Amino acid sequence: MSDLFSLAGRSALITGGSRGIGRMIAAGFLKAGARVYISARKAEACNAAAAELSALGPCVSLPFDVSTPAGIQALVAAYAERESQLDILVNNAGAAWGAPFDEFPENGWDKVVDLNLKTPFFLTQALHGLLVKGGKSQPAKVINIASIDGQSVNPMETYSYAASKAGLIHLTRRMALRLVQDNIVVSAIAPGAFASDMNRDARDHGDAVAERIPARRIGTDEDMAGAAIYLASRAGDYVVGTTLTVDGGVCLAR
Repeated sequence: MSDLFSLAGRSALITGGSRGIGRMIAAGFLKAGARVYISARKAEACNAAAAELSALGPCVSLPFDVSTPAGIQALVAAYAERESQLDILVNNAGAAWGAPFDEFPENGWDKVVDLNLKTPFFLTQALHGLLVKGGKSQPAKVINIASIDGQSVNPMETYSYAASKAGLIHLTRRMALRLVQDNIVVSAIAPGAFASDMNRDARDHGDAVAERIPARRIGTDEDMAGAAIYLASRAGDYVVGTTLTVDGGVCLAR
């Protein structure tokens, strides 16, 4: 049981890993023994985050824009120069957009749905060969970062975000059935309120947000890291296609 949650010797690639939930997961993976590669669109922020995270273990910055096919291929090539296989992929890069129904723009739809829903599929597809190699000795893992807004209705008018995250939850099930044939286990996490640039209410008004959460607090870095380590480690090998809700009970109360 001592190595049930260990990631020692495992390689992990985390998109959107320079801040927020991606960075929480990166820090947790490093503490659990993994070699971590983080990717983000802004090179300066990605490099700085990797330098800081390197105090916890080996962390490499691979700054690319995964919202484009060219960016996906560039990231895969850069990773493949450094590793011969991939053990853990975390599809975390995402975007949100809010606007009233009558004013919601098409670019606010396309940007969000492309990054939140299309990119996880095509990045996983592009990394399939490396994940197959990772799954030779023990299951490789793909973890999609969804949202509770894909499980229950947020009162905010974030139409494309909610639709993309609901789609990602179902895509996780479909991908899981196919990729488990290659000893690649696909699952997802649906976070609630965690302090981040995307969730500024939780970041800037945590106490007020906590009053609306049954657990009476917002999520901590350890809450997110613990969930991701569970799914990424041997402890989560039999959790196939499932979305783990980490929200302090918000979905139950909505």
